[in-house]
Formats: sequence, structure tokens, C-alpha cells
Amino acid sequence: MRHPVSVDHMNLAEEFVLLAYRNEGSPELDGPRLDHGLAGALLLDLALAERVAVEQGRVVVRDPAPLGDPLLDEALARIARDGKGRQPRHWVSAFARDTRTRTLDRLVDAGVLNREKERVLFVFPRTRYPAPHGVEPVAEAEARQRLIAAVSGSGPVEARTAALCALVGATGLDRKIFRDLDRKQVRRRLKEVSEGAWAAAAVKKTIQSIQAATIAAAVAASSAAAATS
Repeated sequence: MRHPVSVDHMNLAEEFVLLAYRNEGSPELDGPRLDHGLAGALLLDLALAERVAVEQGRVVVRDPAPLGDPLLDEALARIARDGKGRQPRHWVSAFARDTRTRTLDRLVDAGVLNREKERVLFVFPRTRYPAPHGVEPVAEAEARQRLIAAVSGSGPVEARTAALCALVGATGLDRKIFRDLDRKQVRRRLKEVSEGAWAAAAVKKTIQSIQAATIAAAVAASSAAAATS
């Protein structure tokens, strides 16, 4: 059973996938980076809500109480059931398998995106997820504005935007979002945001661990895909 997303409150995976798709419906990132970025987004949301933490290099459940978001609650329950204290990279790879499909389905059900199936050269099937009427969704515009304000400004950044900065930096999406800004400034500011006092030390350490795991898993998957193509 699907649970349509509330347009008023999106999780990080939904914001990330909107940013990662062009208005005409094709992704800005290759499949491995997109999928592992979405998986990392689930873990980041759980970390921000202090449901999970990374302790001694392992993901542990700190609070099993559901958040009311089916994607996040199912991910949390899966980690809790496993009970083996696995490394962040394990969960990034595990959640990468179906998070994209489920996130896009929710956005389509909510009317935030459309789904269009077509064939390339009349043979190869392809599904695009364009914005209705070619207009950037409000939630995407707001997320983009938060990111640009964080990178263009100085000083503290609120925790959710800092986590989204970590996510776009981990997947290379920052090169697309901030394409009109000076690259050195962007990298410098993303580093400042990462190191800033925007969350409790334990939460920030957990998010940095998830960011590193997302990078490692995405790079490994991209390399494997390239080797077999």
C-alpha cells in the first residue's frame, strides 16, 4: 500500500530526488549516485530525529518510536530487527535498492511529479518524471533556495539544510545545484557548514559518518557498473 507524501512536509529523500531530477524528467546523476544518495537521505533523516546513531563505527537504534513517515519508519524498523550493529555503508547499500522507486511513486501520487513512459529509438523503454507543466515544484524551489542561501552566506545553518548540504556534496549533485557559483567558494563553504555548530556533537558525527558511507558506496557501485558496461 502506498502512502502519498504530504507536500507540506517532505523528507530528505523526497527533497533530494526533486533536486536530482531535471524539470523535463531525467536525472542529473548516474544511477548509483542517485540511488545511494537516496539511501543516505533515509539514514540522515533518522539521525536528525535521533532515532539512530553511529557508535564505534556501527549504526545503532537509539529510539525505535516511529516518526509517522512510512519510508523512514520502515527503514528504522529494518535496522532494529536486524540488531547486528552493521556499518553505515551496509545500510546505504541495502536501502539503495528500492528507495528511488518508492520515493518517486509517492511524489507522483501526490501530484508533485508526473510519470511518463516512452521508448528510445522505438525499442528501449524509459520512464521520465517531469514536473507538471514543466514548472519546478514548490518544494524543490524551496530546498534549492535553502541550499544556495547556505552556500552563499556565512555563519550557522539549521540542521536539516546542513544535512542536505552533506548529501548533495556526497553525491556530486552540488556541481549541478551550484553550477553558477564559484567552485572553490562552494567547496570551502560546504566544508564550513559540515564543521559548523548546527547540531549536537553526537548527531553531527553520525551524519558525517553517513556522508562518508554514501560517498564510498556510490563510488564503488559506479566503478562496478563501469567495469561491467
